[in-house]
Parts: sequence; C-alpha cells; structure tokens
Amino acid sequence: MRKKIVAGNWKMNMNLQDGIALAKELNETLTAEKPNCGVVICTPFIHLASIAQFLNQDVIGLGAENCADKEKGAYTGEVSAEMVKSTGAQYVILGHSERREYYNETPEILKEKVLLALKNGLKVIFCIGESLAEREAEKQNEVCKAELEGSVFNLSAEEFKNIVIAYEPIWAIGTGKTATAEQAEEIHAFIRSCVAEKYGNEVAEETSILYGGSCKASNAPELFAKPDIDGGLIGGASLKAADFKGIIDAWK
Repeated sequence: MRKKIVAGNWKMNMNLQDGIALAKELNETLTAEKPNCGVVICTPFIHLASIAQFLNQDVIGLGAENCADKEKGAYTGEVSAEMVKSTGAQYVILGHSERREYYNETPEILKEKVLLALKNGLKVIFCIGESLAEREAEKQNEVCKAELEGSVFNLSAEEFKNIVIAYEPIWAIGTGKTATAEQAEEIHAFIRSCVAEKYGNEVAEETSILYGGSCKASNAPELFAKPDIDGGLIGGASLKAADFKGIIDAWK
C-alpha cells in the first residue's frame, strides 16, 4: 500500500514565533486525533531546528522548502542538505515551480540537489507541472515527463523509493483555479505510467503522487478519491491549523 500524504508548504510566510505556534497547534491537534494519512509540514529554514524539538514526528514529518546544490563551502546564504538533515528534518521540497521560475533552477541544478538530499538521508518531495500556455498547447504530458527525466530518472530504483512526486499545475497555484478531479487523475495516471516505464510496475505502485494546485477542504475529498492521487501538497491552506486539518480529514 503506497503512503497517503498531506504536506504543507509554508513558502515565505510565518515569522519564527508564529511558525512555532502553528506547529504546536497542529502537533497537539493531530496527536490527540491521529490522522489517517502521513502529514508533513515544510517550513522556512529558520523554523526547522526550533520546531523539530517538540514535533512528534511519528505524527507530523518535518521538511525544508529547498536546499543547496553544493555540499558545503563558500556559498554565502545557502543552506546545504546536510544542514537541513541536522535540524531533525526528514523531507525537502525540490523543483517547486516558484524556484524554477524566480530563481532559474534548471533540471541540472535540481538533479544535484536531489542527489545531495538523498545522500544526506532526506526524502524528496519533487515537484513537476506545466504552465497555462503549455496546458493550452496540450503539452502537459511531455513537460511532466521531461522534468522527471531531467532530474530524478537518473536515480536507481532503490534511490527512487525516497522520492514523492508532487504534480502542480502552475496555472492552478494560488489562482483559485483547480484542475478538475478528472484532469488531475488523468495526469497523475500518466506520471505513474512514466515511473512504471522507467522502474517497473512495482516501484510505480509504491510511488506517492500528490496534487498541488489550490487544494482545499472543499475539493480535497473529490481529488483524493481518485485512484492515482495519493494526497496533496498544500500552500496557503496549510497556514491555518483548521484549514490544513480539513484537508487531512478528507482521508477519513
């Protein structure tokens, strides 16, 4: 049975005090009422070490939103995979469309980041997805396949078991537009077929593929009911405990 996961991506939100308060609230809520799925919160770097001290990671996994593509050295302002791991985090998000677009992260850079994350024992939530222009040109399949080939299909089948894929239709992030459950299922099934083609059916069946495009408590049950959608990568709705729990409860 592949893992069902709801992961929160806080992005550049929450100062340290507010972030700790939110994590404590989630920790208490979900420890009291155990979720029916894996839960992860991915926070800005400055929160990780503080939150790791009290987070019950049997209930909520902790992740970073990024890491460097270099091991260590004279890279002022960068945070390495080893540093992320040393805080107590278990996960890292890589390849998010905002990193690709605003910070020019190429498939080659992401390939290096993935290798360093895995080398340091982190699980990777790897994001892929097409823009509105690409969707309108019906190129979503080739875009997603190329992003997998460019950064993660170099891994061995054993290494690939530490990859969670997050499909994010860029045209549906923070826009209020959501892919219909049918559109989302169609591309999730295609992504799984790409994994099967590369690593075989067994690995493909074990790979969690999350939907990341304006997922909220109101549409989560319909999305999560689809056979190839294994959860969500949640942006804005992960910043309030009640909203985030509403999505987690879609697995009940």
